[in-house]
Amino acid sequence: MPALPATMKVIAITAPGGLDMLVEAERPLPELGQSEILVKVAAAGVNRPDVLQRIGRHPPPKGAPPDVPGLEIAGEVVALGPGASRHAIGDKITALVPGGGYAEFCKVHETNALPVPGDFSMVEAAAIPETFFTVWPNLFERGRLREGEFVLVHGGTSGIGTVAIQLATAFGAKAIATAGSPEKCEACVALGAIAAINYRKEDFVSRVKEITEGHGADVIVDLIGGDYVMRNYEAAAEEGRIVQIGLQHGAKVEVNLGLLMGKRLSHTGSTLRHRPVTFKAAVADALRDRVWPMLASRKVAPVIDSTYPLAEAASAQERMEASGHIGKIVLTMGQDAA
Repeated sequence: MPALPATMKVIAITAPGGLDMLVEAERPLPELGQSEILVKVAAAGVNRPDVLQRIGRHPPPKGAPPDVPGLEIAGEVVALGPGASRHAIGDKITALVPGGGYAEFCKVHETNALPVPGDFSMVEAAAIPETFFTVWPNLFERGRLREGEFVLVHGGTSGIGTVAIQLATAFGAKAIATAGSPEKCEACVALGAIAAINYRKEDFVSRVKEITEGHGADVIVDLIGGDYVMRNYEAAAEEGRIVQIGLQHGAKVEVNLGLLMGKRLSHTGSTLRHRPVTFKAAVADALRDRVWPMLASRKVAPVIDSTYPLAEAASAQERMEASGHIGKIVLTMGQDAA
């Protein structure tokens, strides 16, 4: 293993604002704490929280780099911190990080890193953590999705949506997705959804009732919030579970609790980035046991929309903001991403 450099290239946020606030910078390599590993990053996923951090609406958790975004990486382990023993130098891993992914090197707690599955490229591996770590606990633990149930996935062609459709289908549920164009609806069906609803042209409440023959959705995965909340209550089956994991239409809404009570609905929600390392470690263990074999065999896989060199992070975020993507947007560090 060659000697490590003293500094690394990163993409930093100079101040809250537009895409021009993302600039290349030099930083010292991260110092490793207890049970942490240093990864030479080959690829890093781009996520909506990165955009929100850039505009000043999603501050990083304590201990994360304050101005370097990036929540998921894939690469090679190049150094071990005190007590780190789960991974060896030279191992290829993919990891969930609280920040700092837009960089040539990134540190991560060893329990939040998993081996690159099967024959996955580094680009594919970098597209796994944020979405799979989000979907698994929300869909199967909070949402309690069971085989044979109907699940409504809003934003079916987002990174979250593409994973939710695939995992729901893989575990025997029937996924219905919403998306904003015929092309996106076709992509959802290709991933395994039994139906896709163009929310720009159709009312998803009436379509869900039609598709389920009046039953409704047993579980709803919602990244939207706002005006979707009451419509979700209407689309839900009796004893339905709504899992809130995003608020693109806003956090404050007026709801009819009578409908929630009458249908005996459960409306829950969660965030991921600010959760402790121990919670993420538990999710990693569940993924390793239940999902990693599916990834290794490619029964499920992240959908890659596009890749950009690290220096073009602003263009990557611009595509994210335009919402034309299907699947994941990934930054690459060069030939190591192959």
